Amino acid sequence: MPDFMKILSQAQEMQKNFQKIQDELQQKVVSGSAGGGMVSVEVSGTGQMKKIKLEPGVVNPADIEMLEDLIVVAIADAQTKAQKMAQDEMGKLTGGLGLPFKLPF
Repeated sequence: MPDFMKILSQAQEMQKNFQKIQDELQQKVVSGSAGGGMVSVEVSGTGQMKKIKLEPGVVNPADIEMLEDLIVVAIADAQTKAQKMAQDEMGKLTGGLGLPFKLPF
C-alpha cells in the first residue's frame, strides 16, 4: 500500500516546483520564423508573443494575404517550440515521482 503522506509531500513539493518552472518559462524567449527568416517572432516560454519582425522585402501591398500567412506560420512555429520546451521542463518535474499515471502536461 502506498505511503499517502509521502505522496502528499511529493505533491506539495511538485506544486511549489511547478510555479517556479512557470515563472522561469515566462522569462525565457523562443523564436520562430517563416519565409526563410523574412518573418520572425519571439514568444515567451509560455507561448505569449513578445516581438515580431518583418524584413522590408516581405511587405508587398499587392499581396497582403501572403504576409498574413507568413505571420501565422511564424507564430505557430514559435509557439510549438515554446510548448515543447514547457513539456520538457515539466517532464523534469514529474519524472522522478513514480506516479502510477501520466499527468496531462
